[in-house]
Amino acid sequence: MTAPAPPTSGKRAGLGRVAAVVAVAVCLSVVGAALLRRRPEPPPPSLPDSFLVPRSLATSQHLTVWWDGVPASVKQGARELGPDSNIHPADYSGPEACKQCHARNYESWATHPHRWMNAKAAEETVKGDFSGAAVVSYRGGQAAFSRRDGKFLMRLVRGDVRRTYEVTQTIGSRFYQYYIGRQVEGPEPRTHPFYTKDHVLHFGYWLDQKEWMPIVHVGPELPELERPDPFAPPERGRHYAEYASGCNYCHTTFPMGDMLGRAPDKMGDYAPAALHWSLSDYLRQTHPDQLAAVAEHADGKVAINPMTAWEAPHYAVTLGVSCEACHLGSKAHVESRGRATPRFFPASPHLFMEREKGRLDDGRSHDNVNWACGRCHVGNRPQFAAGMSTWNSVEYSDAMRGGCYSKLRCVDCHNPHKALGPRWPLTADQDDALCVRCHSKFEAPAPRAAHTHHPAGSEGARCMNCHMPRVNEGLQDVVRTHMIYSPTRPDMIEANHPNACNLCHTDRPIDWTLARLKEWYGAKFDEGKVAAAYPDRAAPVGHGWLKSDNMAVRLVAVDALVRGKDPKSLPHLLDALDDPYLVNRQFARKGVQEVLNLRLADFGYRFYETKEERRQPLADLRARLLGAARPSEEKGANPR
Repeated sequence: MTAPAPPTSGKRAGLGRVAAVVAVAVCLSVVGAALLRRRPEPPPPSLPDSFLVPRSLATSQHLTVWWDGVPASVKQGARELGPDSNIHPADYSGPEACKQCHARNYESWATHPHRWMNAKAAEETVKGDFSGAAVVSYRGGQAAFSRRDGKFLMRLVRGDVRRTYEVTQTIGSRFYQYYIGRQVEGPEPRTHPFYTKDHVLHFGYWLDQKEWMPIVHVGPELPELERPDPFAPPERGRHYAEYASGCNYCHTTFPMGDMLGRAPDKMGDYAPAALHWSLSDYLRQTHPDQLAAVAEHADGKVAINPMTAWEAPHYAVTLGVSCEACHLGSKAHVESRGRATPRFFPASPHLFMEREKGRLDDGRSHDNVNWACGRCHVGNRPQFAAGMSTWNSVEYSDAMRGGCYSKLRCVDCHNPHKALGPRWPLTADQDDALCVRCHSKFEAPAPRAAHTHHPAGSEGARCMNCHMPRVNEGLQDVVRTHMIYSPTRPDMIEANHPNACNLCHTDRPIDWTLARLKEWYGAKFDEGKVAAAYPDRAAPVGHGWLKSDNMAVRLVAVDALVRGKDPKSLPHLLDALDDPYLVNRQFARKGVQEVLNLRLADFGYRFYETKEERRQPLADLRARLLGAARPSEEKGANPR
């Protein structure tokens, strides 16, 4: 009996999905099989073919991970991407080897946020205030931050419970710095994982504001009293934040061979071709000491793949994102003094690619270069009605949901070697120039104005304001989505989610917007959906967004109202300071302070306090500020 060809692609699954294995109570002769890779003889004809090995451990859109070798039936229709390799640990040289020949790129990278995405805790890397002077009162407890014997400590006290954490690593240094560490004092027994595994600690440092704050977006954001309690932290689940299994994939540079086994979804979803990876063969060559542990996972004895818990200081090429995260292992390039060109496509004798016509392009092709970004800037986030993510770091996933990326490369807009700085460095004219390289018919002012119905050079005539509007929660600002789409999309407007028109014209009602989209572009919308989504058709759309039951819509609304500088919006912005979600209050506080040029802390307001604690400071703010704002309200409409 001939076994059916194993699948070459399939529905995405985690490494936890393991093919069923049947123990056959018949003594079979095993010849030539290595320990931990024993293969039974083909079962008798009465057994289903599905019980034959090899076993597919995981699949993503363009990657299948096999345990017992890539099946012969797959190899027949594939090409081996070897015998040389550029994704094994021994193929990586580290960034210091690049410095001699690529000094300019090295110096730029040395100050890039990628470089400092992850670092060992040390005097030169820790940016937070660990002087001992700062204390955060939160949820009935206090957090303090100090140094002792060269160590950085975070101490949490509430009642009789005391916890002390030692910081071992840092995350980021552009807008915030979060900290990774282990508990050194607490109520749990010393064998508890809090003492033995690095995890993201509960407070981070806001660099611009020079203040400590509870961390956000480690797991789904929840209303304030449902958020994880730092003083009684979760021991499992999505909010536990074990760094190795939940974060370090993209904050550090691992050999790609390791990553094919650790995170096949991230590695394979946007690969330019269908790939097949023999994990056991790779581990036998590169990590023989780990083979037995992963074999237990393959055999179904352990549910979670132990590779996911690999700590970066031990297994990574570097902490932080360094040269070979994108260029792949380049030791051959270094040792040949540049004669061997780095390849942008992975190579290994354990890796096979389903055969395609023509030669393999392993250079700086459109697909290969974009895939370098698409191995990390991908994932799942909450989404708006059109499918774009509501918050940052999955820009490539968003880009692939929109237009232009069949031609556009990430590096056309982003220099991968140069830091952006605190603000996007290009001017509006430079932004437009990026678009009109392809859309040249809109380069001249007259056709641009005819298309946008706004004067050339105005905000409404800017390509990105309509096709990449600011609806994505960045680290401390609302930034542009990377999903390029039309502002006439019905799904955003019919759901009362942020639309490009009202992001500028926050004071206009929805019927004003619909009339212009119909007049200018012939756009049509479902009247029943619009009526259901906008209970007050005459109200300013921006003010209505602040009443949305979607937290992301409310956050974007605050940013739009702050940008619009509409004096009538001040009462609504003050209401946003009492939003149920901590991150929304954080953005609202920043926006209100920018509009009014004052510090809300002077009124006793802190965005992370409980509703009861916020009550009096907000009453004081309203009493002082709304009275001062009323004369301005009579001046009329939004100047924009």
